[in-house]
Amino acid sequence: MSHHMLDARRLLCPMPVIRTQNKVNELQAGDTLEVTCTDPGALNDIPAWCRINGHKILETKKQNNEVIVLVEVCQS
Repeated sequence: MSHHMLDARRLLCPMPVIRTQNKVNELQAGDTLEVTCTDPGALNDIPAWCRINGHKILETKKQNNEVIVLVEVCQS
């Protein structure tokens, strides 16, 4: 298991979700991905994508005008 970071700042919907999807496709089950976004919609969009695709949200938070979503990859 390893931890990965994705910088999706300055990207507008749907790009944070698309970049998250592309990165998750490169990872193994059990890996975590921390996505940092400036699009406030990502706070809802990424968790919705995870529910549909079987991944787990470990944490979501807003910090300094950024949204941070921590995803656990649950299938490879």
